Amino acid sequence: MKKTRDKGVAEFTVKAVVTGIVLGVIFGSANAYLGLRVGMTVSASIPAAVMTVALFKLMKAENPLLEANISQTIASASTALATGTIFTIPALFMWGVIPPYWQVVALCFLGGVLGISAMIPLRRLLIVESAAELPYPEGTACAEVLRATTSGMSGGKWIFYGLGLGAFIKILLSVVFLSPAVISLNLSFLPRAQLALEIAPALIAVGYILGYRYSGILLAGSLLSAVVIIPLIYYFGMNLTVPLLPSTKGLISTMSSDDIWSKYIRYIGAGAVAFAGIVTVIISIPTMYNAFMAVSRGIGKHIGDRNAAPVTIERTDRDVPPTFIIAGILFVVCVAALVPGIFSGNLHFGARLVCAGGVAIFGFLFVTVAARIVGLVGVSSQPTSGIAIATIMGTSGLFLLFGWTDASAKIAVLTTGTIVAIAASKAGDISQDLKTGFLVGATPAKQQFGQLIGAAFACWSVAATVMLLGSTYAFGSKELPAPQATLMKTIVEGVLSGTMPWDLIFMGSGISAMVMLCGISGLAFAVGVYLPISLNMSIFVGGCLRVLVNRGRKNSPKSALSEDADPGVLAASGLVAGEGLAGVLIAGLVALGFVPKSMDPRFSGLIGDFVSLIIAAVTCWFIYRATRKKV
Repeated sequence: MKKTRDKGVAEFTVKAVVTGIVLGVIFGSANAYLGLRVGMTVSASIPAAVMTVALFKLMKAENPLLEANISQTIASASTALATGTIFTIPALFMWGVIPPYWQVVALCFLGGVLGISAMIPLRRLLIVESAAELPYPEGTACAEVLRATTSGMSGGKWIFYGLGLGAFIKILLSVVFLSPAVISLNLSFLPRAQLALEIAPALIAVGYILGYRYSGILLAGSLLSAVVIIPLIYYFGMNLTVPLLPSTKGLISTMSSDDIWSKYIRYIGAGAVAFAGIVTVIISIPTMYNAFMAVSRGIGKHIGDRNAAPVTIERTDRDVPPTFIIAGILFVVCVAALVPGIFSGNLHFGARLVCAGGVAIFGFLFVTVAARIVGLVGVSSQPTSGIAIATIMGTSGLFLLFGWTDASAKIAVLTTGTIVAIAASKAGDISQDLKTGFLVGATPAKQQFGQLIGAAFACWSVAATVMLLGSTYAFGSKELPAPQATLMKTIVEGVLSGTMPWDLIFMGSGISAMVMLCGISGLAFAVGVYLPISLNMSIFVGGCLRVLVNRGRKNSPKSALSEDADPGVLAASGLVAGEGLAGVLIAGLVALGFVPKSMDPRFSGLIGDFVSLIIAAVTCWFIYRATRKKV
């Protein structure tokens, strides 16, 4: 440990920066694709750390610990940008509004800069002085992985294998059209009830990462939709001679399972997610208040300490200059207020000021809260959806008060939520990275600058991915459900226009309330209600695989790596990145006309279903095989 704190050890090098940028582009694009499909992303820190160490070993780098830390810091910046963007921007496409590419890039970058700048003054208080109270689980795990891999442990190869396999299977299914991407089974004893399994390595991998319980809750929500609500809607509506609202065309008796899902279930699911998100924020208010007050007291103490005699600041305790922090925050607020087109092309100056004020107020509040909350529960449990909902509801309420309810107002409210959601997500991400750096003896200022570099490059790739997928496929469809963006769209429309089917929304709210009273994660169950069962069935397969692997480990030697970075998780992360990158590439080929969007599979019927099951089995075997190898 002492060696890593010496000034002569390489840290912020060209190869570390370039490697971090490349990995950030990869994981940013892959996470944007994954999030639009299943409404969640995976952390890039540990996979990026392991991949970096593997690449540096090929370059014969000596003592690459701090270089690898800088690389994973830059790479992980992309995940936060992807999370906030996919939660909001696809709603614009659903409104028939295709935002300019530069606008999406600007929103990503502004959110990233705000999150970084507002969190930096909190580093000493949260990371150093509260080290015993705030464990920052992902940051601590990443530090363990960096130490283990740089000291001789292997395991990074499984990420590369996963990249190749995930991309290969995606190409087989979406370019070669070898076999059906979804296999289904109609339940004849229940009208319009259907079970389905999507053949997707990324989904199985996500299920493995999430584990059995969370993936089981997701599937339970989907089962409620697929084998209870859809059959009930058909059963009670099949004799109707007029359309059942909110559908204005077509009788229920003529609708398929997909039609009923599209016209009714998506609203029930949106209501369930909205209720769960709002309740999550309400429940978190005491925690948020305590977090904010703790940070405020700490800042006040530091201000008092500055009146003491100046002391020499060690390298491992050096932040970027205060002028950078002030300039970053002022830059975000001024650009938001003064540059036309950031929120909406036709927005007048008064509305821009309200949006900029919302960015400043909600941004500072939620950055402070997020930076402390993730120290306790980790990034995966950060209530980003709830933060976006609170921002959008607060901003849309002000717009309604001023009478601004046109199309530009809806866009402005949504994009205000984009910046705040990215800022809060970014604060959580950089907090974990700074914790990693604190444990391995890194220079905080270099990590902070690295995060800015990562955001500056990742904003282009994340925006390009969203724009490409939006122009190739339909957001809100079964191909790309974009659940959070659909939810944000529903909230904005509900507040500003009042045209939403509130009866279905309240039905979904009741479902969330019921499961939360049973002690089940309401948000996970609600997302399951909304998403097609084929997605969550595949995720559940991965969760079951995790149980099988864990049982097999009981009598095997414990890995030297942390639980979050065992070879199975690394292999799964590679599958996610491989399929995501292949999906983005295929979308580009479809947009250019080189590849058809869909066609009949080469193998269909029972033979096609059998081939698809073999592909799923190979994916499971690959992850299981990785866990059987010693690290």
